[in-house]
Amino acid sequence: MAPDSNAPGDNWDDIFKPDPPAAEPPPAAEPPPTAQAPQAEQPRSRRQLREAEARGESRQSPDQGSGSDRNRGGGGRGGRGGPPRRRKKGWIIALVVVVVLLGGTAATASWAWANYEDPIRKVMGWELPIDYEGPGHGEATVVIKSGDGGEAISAALAEAGVTRTAEAFYKLLLKQDPQVVFFPGHYQLKQEMSAQAALDALQDPANKIEASVLIKEGWSVDQTLDALVEGTGLAREDYEAAIADPTVYNIADAAPSVEGYLFPARYSFDPGVDAGGVINTLVARTFQSLDEVGVATDDRHRVLTIASLIQREAGSNPDDFYKVSRVIHNRIDQGMLLQFDSTSHYGYAFKHGERLESSVFTNTEELEDDNPYNTYRHAGLPIGPIGAAGDLAIDAAMNPVAGDWLYFVTVNLETGETKFTNTNAEHNAAVEELRQWCRTTQSPNCD
Repeated sequence: MAPDSNAPGDNWDDIFKPDPPAAEPPPAAEPPPTAQAPQAEQPRSRRQLREAEARGESRQSPDQGSGSDRNRGGGGRGGRGGPPRRRKKGWIIALVVVVVLLGGTAATASWAWANYEDPIRKVMGWELPIDYEGPGHGEATVVIKSGDGGEAISAALAEAGVTRTAEAFYKLLLKQDPQVVFFPGHYQLKQEMSAQAALDALQDPANKIEASVLIKEGWSVDQTLDALVEGTGLAREDYEAAIADPTVYNIADAAPSVEGYLFPARYSFDPGVDAGGVINTLVARTFQSLDEVGVATDDRHRVLTIASLIQREAGSNPDDFYKVSRVIHNRIDQGMLLQFDSTSHYGYAFKHGERLESSVFTNTEELEDDNPYNTYRHAGLPIGPIGAAGDLAIDAAMNPVAGDWLYFVTVNLETGETKFTNTNAEHNAAVEELRQWCRTTQSPNCD
């Protein structure tokens, strides 16, 4: 039943309130000059007795005999007689709990549990569980940062509501043999999972949240941005703003754009990445490839430009990459125009703000257009790369194979068969072979 605040006996506040500090015993009263019969006192209530006890007086009523046999020194706290009150309080709490659980009202039980859960658990020996059971429910996202250890991951899981406590997951990790390896990233888990279920989920790559984007060799900036927009969900305007100033990414001042600096590869991006972070990742990967083959910082732009021409002009045979590189170096060394159709296509599209179209032949308008990429009109290399070059093309740019070729042409666009020649007559014969292939196959790449 609910406690009666008007009853003279113990109520809930009295049962659970902390013990008052021990009071110094009052000084002994001076004996009266003449002995007088003691006056009878009115019996005191239990509340009055407790108040008197708090003032250091004996809890017994005056008619219960002298205090010499009940307030012996050293008994209880502060020299007060009787058993320690703390022990009594413990039994009272236990009794209250039983009464509440067995016959108390819901309101009483709720009030007692809300205000005295810890002491009730202590008295009754009830321990809180540290782990959930089962696979969980709902959704929860957990981030594992680079360098996070077991303690940090355990705390992140508990904070996200995945595990009941960090202790449960950490204890499980200590039992693992061999030691579990975690990979940084965002993971889609569930709420209220057992520690074992959470561990299994973190080891499943399918639960890792990431945006996967494939950038192909030879792609232009426009084609690369199309793939990034689709793969990451970020707006194209964000990417266009991110590439507006190439020098932000330590790209050479001579580069007219980020063209050729967005490395072709498959990338995985965590949720929350911004356009600038994506572009920086692609550019950094390009610098990594250049560094691996020993390209000096000041020579990056020239090597990438050559590599982009190789990537666009060479067929599918890896050996042809090194032969095309040799032709480029030979023609430049001899002061010849490169006369690459790929640069003419790119320059015309770049100048007129058009999307680059792929074709093996160059029309008259493109040949005559005076743009800095047109190698039919300008000697040497174009002013910058014309697409994304991969590792093979970069290596070929640095290491051309030995040879005296000055011409090449791919005579079969399906197989990538390419013929390398030394004279203009040989080259023209190879070009005619390509034209015949185009007439036979009606390939759209011949338009």
